[in-house]
Amino acid sequence: MEQDVESPAVRKPKLPKQAREDLPKQLAEIDRAKKIQRYVQKDGKCNVHHGNVRETYRYLTDIFTTLVDLKWRFNLFIFVLVYTVTWLFFGLMWWLIAYLRGDLEHLADNQWTPCVNNLNGFVSAFLFSIETETTIGYGYRVITDKCPEGIVLLLVQSVLGSIVNAFMVGCMFVKISQPKKRAETLVFSTNAVISMRDGRLCLMFRVGDLRNSHIVEASIRAKLIKSKQTKEGEFIPLNQTDMNVGYNTGDDRLFLVSPLIICHEINQHSPFWEISQAHLAKEELEIVVILEGMVEATGMTCQARSSYVSSEIKWGYRFMPVLTLEDGFYEVDYNSFHEIYETNTPTCSAKELADMASRARLPLTWSLASKLSQQGLPESEQEGQETKTNPDNGDKGQMAERNGDIANLESESKV
Repeated sequence: MEQDVESPAVRKPKLPKQAREDLPKQLAEIDRAKKIQRYVQKDGKCNVHHGNVRETYRYLTDIFTTLVDLKWRFNLFIFVLVYTVTWLFFGLMWWLIAYLRGDLEHLADNQWTPCVNNLNGFVSAFLFSIETETTIGYGYRVITDKCPEGIVLLLVQSVLGSIVNAFMVGCMFVKISQPKKRAETLVFSTNAVISMRDGRLCLMFRVGDLRNSHIVEASIRAKLIKSKQTKEGEFIPLNQTDMNVGYNTGDDRLFLVSPLIICHEINQHSPFWEISQAHLAKEELEIVVILEGMVEATGMTCQARSSYVSSEIKWGYRFMPVLTLEDGFYEVDYNSFHEIYETNTPTCSAKELADMASRARLPLTWSLASKLSQQGLPESEQEGQETKTNPDNGDKGQMAERNGDIANLESESKV
């Protein structure tokens, strides 16, 4: 009796047949999505590392940009290091002048005129260096007019100190005011969608600005990143192809006050012209979108980037509306910014859709001629049959039969 009872913990659930058939496909799609290497991350960072750069001296030729591009911890370390080394160096020079002139040996001699009053060691020389370069001027240690070498050193330190201040403060100011943080308030939709708009198949994504201060002269562009092979056999990895998002009509220049849906019409000039829904699922491609504009508060140019791989392009969907009219103002609901809903969309490519539309617009005479030619009748025989069945012979029965055949052919051509 116990052998006939099977433990429910050991029994494996039996999946339906359709689920068992779809499971390997879903696992394959998940594995393929994990293997896709992004060219640009969702947060806009480029996933490219430069290696084997031998001409590193080029970084020193543009030292200002090099310092600005460094991370904050390195930037602060260099900022403190430069000032500390400068103060120590000139402090050592002031101590060396006092040592060579014998000022340190006549500290108690009131008749001796030192180069710097009240300089009695390296620590006091270091403090005098800081006061000189930062123009603090406490008034306790001061240079005298009996020390020409000290006057020269004072001029050199004042000039070099001004250069160091201008360079380092300017570097820190640019580092703080960089528009990268402003670009973080420019958001892109998580997914891109493909659906019909005004009778045309379009690829769309949404952009928005979270701040009340606007982006001036905002413009957007998109590029398709996909490897290709030329007719000559040359392989081009990560080939970049421009995607028209309104360059000809001016729709790429945005008035980004509320979230906007950017539309790319899939026509014969589009790289998606021959891609269908089934084909898109197998493609390894990436769409990089770039939003540029000037920050209204600072006037500096900022750039925000994002990307969409093939698994993030949803076929047959649209974006949920986010703009509503309230009492005297428009309100944007960013909770629905990334939400999409399904809509009726042909699964064929835009090229196949255009071919079907062109065939539907063909005249009846062309349809009859093509139908007769498909039946294997030459044009001469067709003309002969039309002559034999001319209604002038008075045979009404033959004419009715001919009209019925034409009606049948017309209905078949429409089908």
